[in-house]
Amino acid sequence: MADPSAHERGAALLTVLLLVAVMAVVASTALQHLALATRMTGNGASVDQARAYAAAGAEMARLRIGDLVSASPGKTTLRGGWLGAPQSLPVPGGTATARVTDGGNCFNLNSLVSGQSEASLKVHPVAVTQFQALMQLVGIDPREAQRIAAATADWIDSDSAPQPGGAEDETYARAPAPYRTANRMMVDASELRAVAGVTPAIVARILPWVCALPDTQMSPINVNTLLPGQAVLFAMLLPGQLSVDQARQLLARRPEDGYGSTVTFWALPAVSGMTPLAEVQSQVKLTTRWFHVDVDVDVGGVRVQERALIDAQEQPARIVRLGRSEGA
Repeated sequence: MADPSAHERGAALLTVLLLVAVMAVVASTALQHLALATRMTGNGASVDQARAYAAAGAEMARLRIGDLVSASPGKTTLRGGWLGAPQSLPVPGGTATARVTDGGNCFNLNSLVSGQSEASLKVHPVAVTQFQALMQLVGIDPREAQRIAAATADWIDSDSAPQPGGAEDETYARAPAPYRTANRMMVDASELRAVAGVTPAIVARILPWVCALPDTQMSPINVNTLLPGQAVLFAMLLPGQLSVDQARQLLARRPEDGYGSTVTFWALPAVSGMTPLAEVQSQVKLTTRWFHVDVDVDVGGVRVQERALIDAQEQPARIVRLGRSEGA
């Protein structure tokens, strides 16, 4: 006759083995989670370190921009090869590169309105015309360009009355996921994606030419730093009067040391017969106030790309915005 205690011992052993197996699975899962948490913590620390390096790179660029402006307060030119040139920065355990560009040579989306407070932003018709002209110059259908220019101004202005062809809250309320207009200045040009009628294809065409400067002033185009490849930004100032090819030729013939006065510039044969509005004439600048600094940091396999906007109007120059680069 079988011993009952043997069955009990066998059942107890089986229970112990099952318990050990369960504990092993639990321990293995816990170790995996711990390893993942450790890697995530390490990655987070690496990202924070890379961002700190990017901020330091922007600060170094700010000092150099201050020196650039101080050396030639009357005009900002391309001398020294600073525009877009990669500058290596010393970074322990990695690499960092900074590039400085003229941050004012773009269409300022916030110039579509005038006013200083969020409660008093009104549509600026001249800027709307320029934005429409810019879009047409980069290949956007004129009717689409008109609607987008009006809708973008409506997005920023303080009132709720749409312009002809524009869009206010009632348009966005009909979207699958309803939302409202911002009724404030844009912080980043990428906000254009939220505007009615703006498709990814249109964004791809427009985004390289636009910016969101922290004021409502008309786009300050520096004819001493504007490159021939950016001729559309000058042609948009004189829609119907100046072609992109004419603007490109004008910029290609610029003196090496730049123009010394806007009077001299507007007296050039290429533009002397044109009739720009007074506020359009004043958009043409010889100095640069806004600079963009793009910093690319790679540390321990972690890559961070950040962009700083620097205001050099007063000395010392100051960083007014620092954030992730578009597309990074």
